[in-house]
Amino acid sequence: MKIGIVGSGQIGGQIGKLWSQAGHEVLFSSRHPENLGDLVEQAGGAARAGTPEEAIAFGDVVLLSIPFVALPDFGRSMTEALGRKVVLETANPYPDRDGPMAQEVRQSGRGTGPYLREWFPGVRIVRAFNSVWDRTLATEAHRTAPRVGIPLASDHGGALEIAATLVTDAGFDPVIVGSLDRSREFDFGAPVYDTGMSGPDLRKALDLPAA
Repeated sequence: MKIGIVGSGQIGGQIGKLWSQAGHEVLFSSRHPENLGDLVEQAGGAARAGTPEEAIAFGDVVLLSIPFVALPDFGRSMTEALGRKVVLETANPYPDRDGPMAQEVRQSGRGTGPYLREWFPGVRIVRAFNSVWDRTLATEAHRTAPRVGIPLASDHGGALEIAATLVTDAGFDPVIVGSLDRSREFDFGAPVYDTGMSGPDLRKALDLPAA
């Protein structure tokens, strides 16, 4: 599968490496793609670097891993380009970094999902990889079962299926929680956030059926 990575930092870079090592075609991107040589070399396979616009055009799937505060503007400028692609979105609203808009999201009690729905109208967006520390992603991928659980939420069933396959390919246990409205159950500050729970423990904590 062709995957564009928009935001090749700690989360995007690590997941992109895992996908490249699993045999997917990965295009890492940043505003300065010339600085991504080491990451591309570590990823191996068919990985390469480009601009965010090139990553979106390239990918059947896009991993969007940019600061939460940048999402509204990104949605306004890039929703048309994203079209019907599957977009896995990883950011969390950190008030210390993202300011008042992050505080608004957290205080709303609605979670991040409804905001993503508003900012990316018509896009098959999936809340994913936001609840696990990047070091956990780096050290626990492909461990002996039970694997670390990665909760997923989306309004699009087909997008959830694709995301679940990619979570498995990265070496983790996909935990489908439900619609975007349910992303609040694993957002920043939720009881399961940044716990490194296994998939079975995560399903139990979120009152989901066993896999």
